[in-house]
Amino acid sequence: MPDQSRNQSKNQLFYGDNLEVLRRHIKDESVDLCYIDPPFNSKRNYNQIYNNVGKEDQAQAQAFIDTWTWDDIANQGLAEIQENYLGHFTSQSIDLISGLAKVLGKGSLLAYLVSMTLRIAEIYRVLKPTGSFYLHCDPSASHYLKIIIDAIFCAQGGDFQNEIIWCYSIGGKSKTRFGNKHDVILFYTKRNKNDHIFNEKGASIERKPNSHMKVGTDADGRQYQEKKDRKTGKVYRYYLDNGKIAEDYWIDIETLNREDRERLGYPTQKPESLLERIINTSSNEGDVVLDAYCGCGTTVAVSQRLNRQWIGIDITYQSISLILKRLEDTFGKGVLDHITLNGIPKDMEAAVALANKSDDRTRKEFEKWAVLTYSNNRAIINQKKGADKGIDGIAYFRSEKDDPEKIILQVKSGKVSSRDIRDLQGAITRESATLGIFITLQKPTKDMSKEAKEAGIYQSQYMSAPVDKIRIVTVQEIIEEQKRLDILLALEVLKSAEKQMEIRQGTLDLD
Repeated sequence: MPDQSRNQSKNQLFYGDNLEVLRRHIKDESVDLCYIDPPFNSKRNYNQIYNNVGKEDQAQAQAFIDTWTWDDIANQGLAEIQENYLGHFTSQSIDLISGLAKVLGKGSLLAYLVSMTLRIAEIYRVLKPTGSFYLHCDPSASHYLKIIIDAIFCAQGGDFQNEIIWCYSIGGKSKTRFGNKHDVILFYTKRNKNDHIFNEKGASIERKPNSHMKVGTDADGRQYQEKKDRKTGKVYRYYLDNGKIAEDYWIDIETLNREDRERLGYPTQKPESLLERIINTSSNEGDVVLDAYCGCGTTVAVSQRLNRQWIGIDITYQSISLILKRLEDTFGKGVLDHITLNGIPKDMEAAVALANKSDDRTRKEFEKWAVLTYSNNRAIINQKKGADKGIDGIAYFRSEKDDPEKIILQVKSGKVSSRDIRDLQGAITRESATLGIFITLQKPTKDMSKEAKEAGIYQSQYMSAPVDKIRIVTVQEIIEEQKRLDILLALEVLKSAEKQMEIRQGTLDLD
């Protein structure tokens, strides 16, 4: 397990809209390095993105449509930019967005660009004068994003440093055009002076021998090549093991494949080696690293391992849950003691507020929070929209059978009755599940409790005591009594077995 003795300060993980978090919680000039990888669906036809017309494949474009639509939020964002809300927008960025509104029209692409302009302006504000900013995107929008950053950073004395092309080979190939096998990472600094952090060692890659120069070996066995300056006659010696600063195209880091041990099932997960290079290059130990779209937490996990302080922000509780579980699995439970969680419901008032969110894009967050909190981040969220057939989450536990047994979790924030328990019983039968958990914001009725008890109990050799087949849990119990699912889930059993195997293997190796 990595040594965390030097990373004991409180890191921060925020659940919420990153624009609100940046404005309300992140101080001016407090961040050394910011990396973001905002959502953008490159599978959508480029012409349709630009013109906001056409009928593309809904399955491919759904993520983009759900995230970026021209709605009241986009209208408010455009007004904030044009009115220079809080004085955070340059005249160049105001003119740019106003011009793009005329060219692109009020559609999904402009909604995306307005959203990014709002957030990049805040990122510029929170960066220290020596700070660096890396924006990870794809070729579908990189040209738009570059001029937006130019209008914010360069207009205030910042500087464009590099357009880094990250090349990879994994994935499908097109038969009608050249394969799309690269991402774009735009690298900017807050000042145009050369006083930003840039660690040569962090930016270095293996130096390969130049085919036009002979390779020599010195008395210590180190290989080198020499180059003579034609004007001065001076001879320069280059040691191959010293490496060299990487070029602006990165071909030595592959994207994650399906079998990669790092993979967590998150669709846009980036390899840790990619973030290692960025963090090692543009920050030092103890520096503050910010990821405002932290997703599955790769930036957070790498920052933790490299002894940086970090701030992570994400708008979905599923991501927050995944990050907490990733950190705990990697660094042990103690790591959570050094994280300040912000935006997570800590009292009934906050839970009710989360349940009553009106925004369609966040209306499922209460259910996700309840399922993942009660299951200690072990359950799987039901991703199907619309008719979920009474299932908000699923967990698996070990039994006497060959295959794991299933637990159905259902969450209700409104009025509840015994009919809800009968519906859960139906879902259990339909899904061939063994147990059901009913989580309710409201107090359950006596009839509900009676209906649940009549479902009976379940016992297996892996349980210390029998459990109710249907269990009713209130949100108040989850918050105030810290009630959690106390059944050892299949994943935990598997990890325990793997750990025991490692211990036994280590014992054998010592003999």
